[in-house]
Amino acid sequence: MNVTKTITVAGVLFLMSASFAVAQDHPMGFFVTSVGVGQGGNLGGLEGADAYCTKLAEAAGSTGRTWRAYLSTQADGKRGISARTRIGPGPWYNAMGELIASDLDQLHLNPNIVLRTALDESGNRVKGRYDERNEHDILTGSMADGTAYFPSKDDHTCSNWTSSGEGSAQVGHHDRHGGGNTSWNSAHGSRGCSQANLASTGGAGLLYCFAAD
Repeated sequence: MNVTKTITVAGVLFLMSASFAVAQDHPMGFFVTSVGVGQGGNLGGLEGADAYCTKLAEAAGSTGRTWRAYLSTQADGKRGISARTRIGPGPWYNAMGELIASDLDQLHLNPNIVLRTALDESGNRVKGRYDERNEHDILTGSMADGTAYFPSKDDHTCSNWTSSGEGSAQVGHHDRHGGGNTSWNSAHGSRGCSQANLASTGGAGLLYCFAAD
């Protein structure tokens, strides 16, 4: 092996080890679910959604963390549970060790959430608006500041994540495209709560999951 080739190989190995070190220094604290629960907006409530986030995270090798789905709820005569109050203080990194947001303010004002960074639990890219099958609608039930809808007579949470039929869910776009805005967490409402309804506007019942510890 000549000197030039030796230096090149050494450089590549150094960059690979550096990237691995970054990921190790910053364990995953954010991901988009690779697949949905499969029952439309019926996630088994917040408890079921949290358990689903935990299941996917642990299957991908992330253990010892407390996972929460980024979801809000609605309640009669008062504000429901807000997504931003469920996910801890941050910071959050994706599966490749890239910073998504340092705290709740950055997350809701200027997060590093785009198609390239909003990865699934295994570090894979999630399909967006310009892919053959668009899956950029991510269930949130939230307003842009991460709070629950109140007051509102309309359903934004598929009956608090228990309906796979009637109702609607507010969704965000992980790729920051479409819906008349660039909101990652509050782009528009779904056409209904069935799996087919969610798919009809470019979704698959996917969730944002955050480590709350």
